[in-house]
Amino acid sequence: MDPTHRGPEQYGRDNDSFGEGPGRRRPARDQLTPDPGQPTPPQARVVRLISGDYLLTVNPVDGSEVELCPPGEQPGPPARRTAAGRAARERATAPPVPPGPPAPQLPLLERAQERERLVRLLAQGRSVRLTGPAGSGRTALLDAVAADCADLAPDGVVRLSGYKRTAADLLHGLFEAVHDSPQHRPDRAGLLDKVRSIGAVVLIDDLEFGGAALEELLDATPECAFLFATVPDVAAPTTDSHLEEVFLAGLGRGAAVDLLERAVERPLTEEEANWAGDLWFESEGLPLRFVQAGALLRQRDLLRTDPEAYGVFGGGDGRPADVPFGHDQDVDGVHIPLPSLGEGAAPAALLASRLSGSARDTLRFAVALGGEVPHQAHLPALIGDTHADAALGELAGCGLLSPAGPRYRLAAGVVTQLEAAGYGEDATDRARTAAQHYAWWAGHPSVTPERVTAEGDAVVAAMAQLVPGDGAGQTSVAVLLARSASPAFAAGLHWGAWERALRIGQEAARIAGEVAEEAYFHHELGVLALLAGNPDRARAELETSISMRGALADKSGAVAGRRALALVADRSGGPLPVVLTPPGEELPVPRAEEPPAQSTRPTPSVTQTLSGPYGAPTVISRQSPAKAAGGARGGRFAVLAGARRNLVATAAGVLLTGVLGTVVALGLTSGDDDVQGNQDVTTEQSQSQDDGEDEVPADSPADGSTPGVPASSGSAATPGPSGSEITPSGTGTPSTDPSGPSDSPSSDTPSSSRPPSHKPTKSPRPTKSPTPTKSPSPTGSPTDTDSPTPTDTATEPEPSSPDTSDSASGPSSSSSSATASADSSPTVT
Repeated sequence: MDPTHRGPEQYGRDNDSFGEGPGRRRPARDQLTPDPGQPTPPQARVVRLISGDYLLTVNPVDGSEVELCPPGEQPGPPARRTAAGRAARERATAPPVPPGPPAPQLPLLERAQERERLVRLLAQGRSVRLTGPAGSGRTALLDAVAADCADLAPDGVVRLSGYKRTAADLLHGLFEAVHDSPQHRPDRAGLLDKVRSIGAVVLIDDLEFGGAALEELLDATPECAFLFATVPDVAAPTTDSHLEEVFLAGLGRGAAVDLLERAVERPLTEEEANWAGDLWFESEGLPLRFVQAGALLRQRDLLRTDPEAYGVFGGGDGRPADVPFGHDQDVDGVHIPLPSLGEGAAPAALLASRLSGSARDTLRFAVALGGEVPHQAHLPALIGDTHADAALGELAGCGLLSPAGPRYRLAAGVVTQLEAAGYGEDATDRARTAAQHYAWWAGHPSVTPERVTAEGDAVVAAMAQLVPGDGAGQTSVAVLLARSASPAFAAGLHWGAWERALRIGQEAARIAGEVAEEAYFHHELGVLALLAGNPDRARAELETSISMRGALADKSGAVAGRRALALVADRSGGPLPVVLTPPGEELPVPRAEEPPAQSTRPTPSVTQTLSGPYGAPTVISRQSPAKAAGGARGGRFAVLAGARRNLVATAAGVLLTGVLGTVVALGLTSGDDDVQGNQDVTTEQSQSQDDGEDEVPADSPADGSTPGVPASSGSAATPGPSGSEITPSGTGTPSTDPSGPSDSPSSDTPSSSRPPSHKPTKSPRPTKSPTPTKSPSPTGSPTDTDSPTPTDTATEPEPSSPDTSDSASGPSSSSSSATASADSSPTVT
């Protein structure tokens, strides 16, 4: 290679793409902007997770699929994080540092005694419940205690947020903080087994539950020492919890004034000190009120030195958006009056009036979302200002924000104060705007589930504010957001937010009338219930989803629901579910009673007519099963058909056994040799009623002649199993024993002396003979006869009516009748 003229391969390019030659198109710089020359990336984000014994495939299109985890795919024991790993995770989950100039670092005043007591109790392995009103500085005290307890436990210090979290959420959060197990969420039994061996100091801020749930959390983690920070109105723990109670009161007057001076970063004047004393009495010494009061004094100082300081961000006329303190004549650059006592106790509206327009719009969005502040990366898109991310620093510097896990929310009491000032007038419109933005963002393939999970509280709050909604399209936007965010919550292992999003989405879809989306949410709730170990709830949700998708002809979704429902039935130990499927979606159901191969030829029905002891005929019929209209039986009752046919077959077998036993008994007990010697057995064979068009009808002669005309004598006859002749024709005519002329009449003549007996008699020599056959006449000469009408096998003849069976025709029939009157012996035909 010439060092002067280097080829393109040295720069990672092909020769074809060098210069003006054709080459591959470079990918777009902005990954969020689709390249016209490249295919659009798929919008479906499929993630596979392991939860206990199940393999969960999060499918945003048709619904999540769950199956038993195949062998070899079960994750190994989770590895414990090192101290460096725990520190890195804590930094990653901490709220972001607001942009702009750093806020003053305020010390922890008058908390040394409480701090020392908390550290001593935690070092002894005892759990403590720290109770204090909102704004009393509980979060700052937890930060100090965490620094003091860093080396007490083998698993270090774990910081968790109890804001809108359940006991199960906190247990899973503790597991994830100590163990490194990506794409794995243990089931209930595995979770309890893992957290039982964790030894750490766990600090939980903003706890929202107590009682039995708190006792469950403590019992599951016997090797952990907890510090719960909560407000007084949360339920108290049970008497068996053995928790130490520490109450956090407000600051003293001297400490409050000192805190205000540190917030202002200068000594207070006598007027300001007196004003601070009145504020201390009004606010009961809450540190948050003095942090916000310090922001008021800083704004006042800036306004005194530069009356137009808020002209750029305020109303634009040299004054803030609202009149500072109601005294326009004092804005002279020399003297600005102090805020009133009411404004100092509730300063949110006054502080917001002196902020930039982007900061005020951020507050309006936060009020619309119930106090949840969107992440600073979303503010430019929501507000429409590229520099709107700096608004978060303004709000944090004024004491209007409070950290909540990995994000921020409005401080205690700020939402109420801003709503009174009119910041919630357009809350519905702003909530809809935020929901539309989050729906696009959460469903984009470039956004990871972890990022959606970190913004979960704001996303859930956006959809919750729209349900129920009176405006047009509000519930539909909530459905869209829930549809986009719920798969990301599932993939990000934030299943508490997953469940809340599914329930809100299901209610919104029901109100909006979107049946397909409602079926999706029911399916996801069923899968979640199965993974949580609640089979009854899972069965109810999945059956509802399957019925809805069946009505919509959603075959792929219905199949996914049936698979999950079959797994529920298998794991719960119950019978397989009976699912009514719409026509066209039937699945093949195997039937054990069907033979492996079906013959295409129709099966003839065999009818045996046996004369009873009193001459009354008894008909025993075996017919071929009739073909169901439209082919094989199936459809929505395919599952029920197999069980019903089994029951009918069992009953028929029992009945046939009894009938055959009766026949054998009557045959053995008969002692009349003459009767047995003269007994004729007639076996009639008729064609099935469902013969094809190519078959000869049962009422037509086999050779094509007209009924009543004797058949051709040229037809060959074959001997039967007992010596009788069987001809190839298909009509039914009785045949006689070749041993001699028949001296017994046709058994179709009823007897009027005795009532008919329905007990059949056993024939000693049953013979099957298709007709026409050669039947001897009374004089001994054979006569060809045809039976134009088949024997009716459905009903028995009445005793009082003459038999209409055409077993013989012409002179042979009359001769047989005369013989029957002379000989009263029973005859089996």
